[in-house]
Amino acid sequence: MNKNPIIAFLLAFFPGGGLMYLGKVLRGLFYTAAVFGIPIMSILAYEMTAIEFFPAFALGGLLMYIVNFIDTTITASKLYNPKNAVPADGQAVEKTPDSERFFTIVLSFVPGLGHFQLGLVYRGMTLLAAFIGLAVMVLFVTALTGYSEFLIFLGALPVIWVYGFFDVMQLLDRKQKGETIDDRSLLEDLEKRRPGGKKSKSVAALLSIMPGAGHLYLGLQKRGIQLMAAFLFSIYILDALRLGLFLFIIPIIWFYSFFDSMQKAAQYESGEVEDEPIVSYLMNHQKWLGIGLIFLGLYYLGTNIFIPAAGPALERMFNIDVYHIVYNYIQQAVICLILIGGGIKLMMGKKSTRTAKEEDAK
Repeated sequence: MNKNPIIAFLLAFFPGGGLMYLGKVLRGLFYTAAVFGIPIMSILAYEMTAIEFFPAFALGGLLMYIVNFIDTTITASKLYNPKNAVPADGQAVEKTPDSERFFTIVLSFVPGLGHFQLGLVYRGMTLLAAFIGLAVMVLFVTALTGYSEFLIFLGALPVIWVYGFFDVMQLLDRKQKGETIDDRSLLEDLEKRRPGGKKSKSVAALLSIMPGAGHLYLGLQKRGIQLMAAFLFSIYILDALRLGLFLFIIPIIWFYSFFDSMQKAAQYESGEVEDEPIVSYLMNHQKWLGIGLIFLGLYYLGTNIFIPAAGPALERMFNIDVYHIVYNYIQQAVICLILIGGGIKLMMGKKSTRTAKEEDAK
């Protein structure tokens, strides 16, 4: 009875199931016992010794589960290349359509690797970079801020995975039918299908999940970089200064960026849009931006180096907890003064604008 390697690979999701399907019953039972038995042994050991072994044993079970997949894949792949199929001149056996489909399906469980199997390196690299890059960025921001709410963005990973899997299956069918497939990235493929090579509104909406990315896709570099910087900088500043009260700013920036990207994409459909920055004041007053960065650098230099270094000595000399005063009083006072100053500036600006309009009317 002929065995199907693809079915064997799918059965490998149950430890040892694929190998037992291929007739390797003892090896399959070994993996089943190892994957399920190691965690059970850790629980029994804890009941007997009161020592926590579960994390280490669970890691061992996970490693055996991965080895089970690798062993099943190698064993199943031999069905396409039996020993008596090697030609007399020593050349490698030519790939069959079934073997190519098998290896493409197996590799496609990591987005992009299936495209590598088909020779589409550039297309596979974009998928692999998008998948890994998004995961790393979300985990980095979550670890940096300590807010697990950002893990919701990991919901985009299954979307990328499903798209990559069906994309590679479609390209494989086209290749086996004798069609020529070009090594293009996903964005290039979408833009090529549009008349005149215009940007896609759907792609802009998809990229707008990350604030500023949709604007960068539309060619609005100034606006996109400002929005992306505002989003990431707000996350860092609000966490570093412990301003949990102002966390509502982050979803405001996200929604503003998303709907602004949709508006710019709609304008792009009717004609070119101007790359107008969100905050044009800073572009024309770089001196004040530089002064603000200098004060920010001095602030972190004092709070992270000078105060921790001199705090114990000052506490011994004057019996004053400088660290406690700075972080619980001075820091909050500076933030309050900035907010008050910003409010006064806005009030004066409104009054000046009204006075200017009255003078123009006279």
